[in-house]
Amino acid sequence: MRFRGWYWLLLIASLLIVATIGIAYGAASVSLGGVFAALHGSGDPTSIAIVRDLRLPRVVLGALVGAGLGASGAALQGSLRNPLAEPYLLGVSGGAAVGAVIVFALGFSSDGAVTVAAFVGSVAAVILALAVSRVGARGSRVDLRTLLVAGVIVGAFANATIMVALASAEPNTVRGALFWMMGSAADATWPRVIWLALSIAIAGGALIYWAREIDVLALGEETAASLGIDAERSGRRIFLIAALLAAATVAAAGLIGFVGLVVPHMARRLGLRAHRQLVLGAALIGATLVIAADLAARTVAAPTELPLGAITALLGVPFFLVQLRRAT
Repeated sequence: MRFRGWYWLLLIASLLIVATIGIAYGAASVSLGGVFAALHGSGDPTSIAIVRDLRLPRVVLGALVGAGLGASGAALQGSLRNPLAEPYLLGVSGGAAVGAVIVFALGFSSDGAVTVAAFVGSVAAVILALAVSRVGARGSRVDLRTLLVAGVIVGAFANATIMVALASAEPNTVRGALFWMMGSAADATWPRVIWLALSIAIAGGALIYWAREIDVLALGEETAASLGIDAERSGRRIFLIAALLAAATVAAAGLIGFVGLVVPHMARRLGLRAHRQLVLGAALIGATLVIAADLAARTVAAPTELPLGAITALLGVPFFLVQLRRAT
């Protein structure tokens, strides 16, 4: 398919429509007219509280999480030349979970403590994955082809660490940690939204700035070298930026897997090829997808709320198996 300019308007319109529906519907639905009135600060006080204090920050946080994961996945798949690469499978999410769960196990459950611990855990996982990749390459250089295997190893180590950390924890601590590991936008606050927005602006902007290097890396290391690009250095830089972008989303909303896997493929189906446009397109599609998944999590089994990560996994696992079959 050839991507046409008006597709951008379609992607933006889809995001706005799904976001409006996400704000309007839930345990207590608000009419569309009531939504627009509440956003302007008029109308029923209850509707204003629901829309502005509960639903709006949640929808915005979901959009930012989806945008970050989509952009991260597009950059990782291009730089690693692997259509199955995504943050959830590269150990980044597992490292964030370790940091957050350790904080839960120690009895600290404040937003700031969990966010910082999750981010530190993600950074540690990135460093460990790079180190494992060097061991696999038997040298000082990072082998981009082994980063996916390194991520799986780091993820397995992270799961073992989590089990040890929760072995002697109180039941309430275990329940809170497990709910965070399954992903949720229920605890969205404006400070958390602002923090995530700044992180995405910085890391996402860096990916767009170096998008041409991703285009070259996607052609192979020999082609990159012939064009004057240091494939090892550029690949490591893109991996670090994409991993930190994913780490910010995990720190804000917990583990939400497979978005970074599915969304870049959807963007390519629309005809996007150059990674500057692909990263932007994946961000828009990812934002729409996570808002829709969060809406499903709130309404499918209402009044019980399903984990957001479980909804995305139900969509992502079959897609992963299809892509794995195509790649083999």
